[in-house]
Amino acid sequence: MALPQILPSPSSSFTHKPHLNPSNFFLIPQFNNPQCQFSSKSLLQRRHRRNSNGVRCSASSSFPEKHHTGSPKSDDVVELPLFPLPLVLFPGAILPLQIFEFRYRIMMHTLLQTDLRFGVIYSDSATGTADVGCVGEVVKHERLVDDRFFLICKGQERFRVNKLVRSKPYLVAEVTWLEDRPSANGEDDVEGLANEVESYMKDVIRLSNRLNGKPEKEATDLRRNLFPTPFSFFVGSTFEGAPREQQALLELEDTAMRLKREKETLRNTLNYLSAASAVKDVFPSS
Repeated sequence: MALPQILPSPSSSFTHKPHLNPSNFFLIPQFNNPQCQFSSKSLLQRRHRRNSNGVRCSASSSFPEKHHTGSPKSDDVVELPLFPLPLVLFPGAILPLQIFEFRYRIMMHTLLQTDLRFGVIYSDSATGTADVGCVGEVVKHERLVDDRFFLICKGQERFRVNKLVRSKPYLVAEVTWLEDRPSANGEDDVEGLANEVESYMKDVIRLSNRLNGKPEKEATDLRRNLFPTPFSFFVGSTFEGAPREQQALLELEDTAMRLKREKETLRNTLNYLSAASAVKDVFPSS
């Protein structure tokens, strides 16, 4: 199920407001069970994009757990290999990758002998490489005869880069872990905010289906018993066509602030869709 153009909140720290192709991202997770989906050819062929880091990648979301997975202590400092990509990985999301560049094949050989965890960090030519990323844990892999790798990774805890330890053959950084802090405004009702965000998402889906000539089915149970923090990550993961907005959401350390920002973005999108729907009613052939 596709979402339409996402209109970032005016309060966004990024001035870029992307125009999205509705087919670029999906609201409902596509890979709920990576163990059984991995054999499907469409898994790594669908929406693959080649980028300067020598990978083919596509992101999708799967948030089966009710609780957000426990994170290491925020004051722990560790070294982590980094994988810059033109996308944002969220905790709980599923990321299929095809590794073919030599330096990242080296990284994979190392990871297969250690803990199968590396840092996915957003990078583009305009803004450079971000300071905050998300750990990707390899949950399924397949090594091909030409030494390429097919991977299924799952987003785990977030991290902040303190400093680069080395840059060859691949990036390794010293990082600390990020966790959401208690809301600065203790009166924020995060449960209520999560319910409001879910309601806006349902309306966006309904209007999007109408504009695309699809049945206006009611989207049900988008939260799937998720608590507010993992739900806020799930919502952020659906904004696939707006990576800078996703990065801003990933960097927030306050669940209430993240949900408020997502609510505003969805409300702007809903207003846009309502206007587009009204135009279509007046001019059906446009």
